[in-house]
Amino acid sequence: MKKAEIKLTIELDDSNVPENITWESTDHESNEALAVKSMMLALWDHNFKNSLRIDLWTKDMPVDEMKRFFYETLQTMGDSFLRATGEEAIVGDLRDYCAHFAEKMGIAEKGAG
Repeated sequence: MKKAEIKLTIELDDSNVPENITWESTDHESNEALAVKSMMLALWDHNFKNSLRIDLWTKDMPVDEMKRFFYETLQTMGDSFLRATGEEAIVGDLRDYCAHFAEKMGIAEKGAG
């Protein structure tokens, strides 16, 4: 059986606010840690039937990039949900919401929608 590891490193300031976030993976082409400004990790606890989450962002994460990050995360959650369940109708509704979100956040791409 193949095994892979993902390592997250969070550097915190004196108030425990993330200053730097890096990640690395044994399956990634690069052997070096890659810097990111934000991350969301969601896990499903089968025993308790609930989600466990870690949402972190560095103190210098720009708000416009955070808006884009949320938009893209919602879009890719739709992709994952469709692959996992085949529920096309509800994913269409999510796509509609994502377009609404992008418009309200001022990040809608010209010609998209």
